Amino acid sequence: MSRRPEAQYDVLVAGGGAGGVGAALGAARAGAKVLLVEKYGFLGGAATAAQVLAYCGFFQQGAEPVPAVAGAGSLVLDQLRRLGLKAAPHRSETTGNWIILLDPEAVKLALDRVLLDHGVKVLLHTRVAAVARTATALEAATLAGMDGRTRVAAEQFIDATGDANLSLVAGLECRVGDGEGRLQAASAPIRIGGLAPDLQIDRQAIIAALADYTAQGGAWPVLRGDGGIYTRVPGSTDLWWMIIDVEMPNLSSDSFTRAEQALRAAAQDYVGVLRDRVPGFERAYLIQTGPQIGIRESRHPPARYTLTGQDLLNGRKCQDGVARAAWPMESHDTPGRPIYRPIGGAGYAHVPLDALRAAKLDNLWLAGRAIGADAAAYASIRVMGTSFATGEAAGMAAALGRRDPTTIRQRLSGLGALI
Repeated sequence: MSRRPEAQYDVLVAGGGAGGVGAALGAARAGAKVLLVEKYGFLGGAATAAQVLAYCGFFQQGAEPVPAVAGAGSLVLDQLRRLGLKAAPHRSETTGNWIILLDPEAVKLALDRVLLDHGVKVLLHTRVAAVARTATALEAATLAGMDGRTRVAAEQFIDATGDANLSLVAGLECRVGDGEGRLQAASAPIRIGGLAPDLQIDRQAIIAALADYTAQGGAWPVLRGDGGIYTRVPGSTDLWWMIIDVEMPNLSSDSFTRAEQALRAAAQDYVGVLRDRVPGFERAYLIQTGPQIGIRESRHPPARYTLTGQDLLNGRKCQDGVARAAWPMESHDTPGRPIYRPIGGAGYAHVPLDALRAAKLDNLWLAGRAIGADAAAYASIRVMGTSFATGEAAGMAAALGRRDPTTIRQRLSGLGALI
């Protein structure tokens, strides 16, 4: 039997969320031949797989939306605008933070198009199943996809999987959660239809109805006491509602299964409560959960530098900074009770290049949720806007094969990134 020729790329990116798309664009715009692999049949990460229909981290906190992310992130926003989305800053009624509202189908198509425009090869329905490595570098990856297993060689690799799957199969010992095994709570945004376009939603009525449901022994006690975060889905009359929080005791398949099943049952109950008790929701119905629960945290691979909460509280700037972290440190240690701590200084902190470099492996880079960060800093850098920026920086560095932050900063700035 003849062996299929081994494919060769300059940069292999694992994961097609914001970090992976940013990484692929950063590498491609530096002239690299790039392959991006994604386990789902679409790109977008949490925005499309977990229905987190808001890009956080593009702007600093404050009375006005001061940009913190541009570059590759701006390319994506431009594609969304071509598809009819405003992709403009929207101030959350609940938190006061600036976000960009999303439609998941537009996100999927926009990411397809922006990567195609930049010559990135994309393989959906594909995972990195194994790697070949030396003591200090990765050499090739075995991909598991619809056509079985194939081997791909690359000069540089980027882990943008969120769950550090590439780092895990590469044999790196990863921290779980905060280092003591505690994970941030998962959330399950849901989509609701059947509402009049001009309905003025009564938050207090929602709070009272959910409190009554919980007090009367509802099967799924509501953990958020503020009525949750909600907004209309752009281009529709549907309501996007983040009200379901689920504690994640560990990373086992059993825990994930229980969480997924709980979110579906709770979603049905909560929509029923709105339909029965809140004016204007009489015809409300559940459109969608998922496709998966929104996991905030899992494994953290070791990096050359660990960004700290103190770095962010001080708004630390550094000569080797290659991206801005501006989203407040949003901790979900207790389900239903998020805590926000603002970024200090000028409203953003630098992410140094070494936070994107895996420890021990010279050609493995980290992007998005996988970058080096302690528990406090992670609560900020994990969001999708920041992930575009750290991904772009990792992709640029990988494509150039450079560890020199000055060159990386100059090249990123020349392409419109904010440093």
